[in-house]
Amino acid sequence: MEEEEAGTAGPAGEPAAVIGVLGAGTMGAGIAQLAARSGALTLLYDPVGEALESGFESARAGLRKEAARGRLAAAEAQAAVGRMAPVDDLRALAPCDLVIEAVPERIDLKHEIYRALSQIVTEECVLATNTSSLLVTAIAAAASRPERVVGMHFFNPAPVMRLLEIVAGVESSQRALALARATGEAMGKAVIDAKDGPGFIVNRCNRPFGLEALRMLQEQVADIETIDRICRMQGGFRMGPFELMDLVGVDTGFEVSKSFFEQSFGEPRWRPSPIAARYVAAGLHGRKSGRGYYDYGGGEGSAGTGGSAAGRDRYRAEDPAALDTGPPGHGEGVLVIAGEGVLADELRGAAVQAGFEVRSPHAPTGGVLPALIVDCDCEQPSRADGQSSTSATPDRRGAVQPQGGARLLLCAGGSLGALDPGGSAVGFHVLPPLEGAELVELTRGDSSSPVAAARAERLFEALGKHVVWVGDAPGLVLGRIVCQVINESAFALGEGVGEAHDIDTGMVLGLSHPRGPLQWADEIGLDHVLAVLGALWEEYREERYRPAPELRRLAHAGRLGRAAGAGFFDYAAPS
Repeated sequence: MEEEEAGTAGPAGEPAAVIGVLGAGTMGAGIAQLAARSGALTLLYDPVGEALESGFESARAGLRKEAARGRLAAAEAQAAVGRMAPVDDLRALAPCDLVIEAVPERIDLKHEIYRALSQIVTEECVLATNTSSLLVTAIAAAASRPERVVGMHFFNPAPVMRLLEIVAGVESSQRALALARATGEAMGKAVIDAKDGPGFIVNRCNRPFGLEALRMLQEQVADIETIDRICRMQGGFRMGPFELMDLVGVDTGFEVSKSFFEQSFGEPRWRPSPIAARYVAAGLHGRKSGRGYYDYGGGEGSAGTGGSAAGRDRYRAEDPAALDTGPPGHGEGVLVIAGEGVLADELRGAAVQAGFEVRSPHAPTGGVLPALIVDCDCEQPSRADGQSSTSATPDRRGAVQPQGGARLLLCAGGSLGALDPGGSAVGFHVLPPLEGAELVELTRGDSSSPVAAARAERLFEALGKHVVWVGDAPGLVLGRIVCQVINESAFALGEGVGEAHDIDTGMVLGLSHPRGPLQWADEIGLDHVLAVLGALWEEYREERYRPAPELRRLAHAGRLGRAAGAGFFDYAAPS
């Protein structure tokens, strides 16, 4: 569609001068606060008088609070308050350059509003929806000119969260998108561009964070508190998936899951969890109901799996403090570390620094039996392209067995049971960068050697890492969650939902992820990511775990991440 001539808002790319906000709830009031602060005349509308009064006062109080905290000069806050006005008649929005709708997520209600607005505002006025779960294209169908309808997805709380998604519906014009983008930037937001589709960028790419955690809970790989602790201490997330689901609302998240599944016509990656369905049926909706996956009651309570909690701010135990590793060079004994890749290199460096004598699998040990043989070959028994190998693969035990000693296997290319069936090895997994991880996951089978288990614990404690024992699965807990988030992000990238930079920016600013998933994939190594996905596919044979074509294409092209000089992003060659 050809770009339209600018209307009353000025040339395309300039912010709106008069902004209407339709809906005075929490989001609407926050958006009105942002609009007034950006310098626009702001009209706040709600058909319910009490809601309008409450929302308007909330927006004014928010501006004063910003001034009190030094985020806004007192004079600027007072001027912004003066630019806001409540209106109780929809027709009062007639002079607006932009109307941002923030009403409940009901398509019938939104259609009614867009039909009415189309008869009131000027032909040049842009209509924006703050929807997070409905398709912008479906909402725009009720407008007399669908090309002027865009998505402006703010994150809650709108005045605080730095991110804004600008969503292009099928018919959204470039002029409408440019005005929305410029207005968002004038509000001080980091703006990312997304194509219309379930969840847009951020909510879509984060789907596996909760769904994969629920799947592991269902399979008893680990309990609720352990999964969350692993995500915080190894992954650097502010909250684990169950904490986050409780904060959002278990019922809200379940409805979003059902919406994703329906809108995608049954995409297996987005299948809702039966555990979430049971919690919703039981009225365990999270923080707002006092109980969800954790207990937020005022007295002694219990987490979803029996852990103690006391009070809303004491629903879980504190994470353990960092380990005191002692003086440099305190590690003792010979370690054999086999395999290539980012993690193997990081382990070698950390072990040497800790004082261990590190050898390769084929280097002589001078007759000294290794304390531990650590096999970091992540590509067996699955190939790096994420597909099961049909040819005979080397026996991993045979590669290092002549050295003797206790063995520790990286559970990336398979579960411990698949990598060492009936053997004595112990499994581990940790995601690079190793230096930032405070915790390493270990797993064992019925025949695993107690000596190997004890030595694995001592190794990681010597490296300053807490350890936690979990059930057996490819990637264990964090590797499985993060590789699925990376996979979903790669699907979104390949489908043109967003650019790589926008995907990473969205996940960091919109959800406080410790790093963007595509950047993290480059740091981990795409071969490692594909090994985990391939092993999950091999173990479950479910379409849920099929690797994204974009991941495979990059791997085939040799773009395996930062260590290779290129992955999802390009990196300068080392000097």
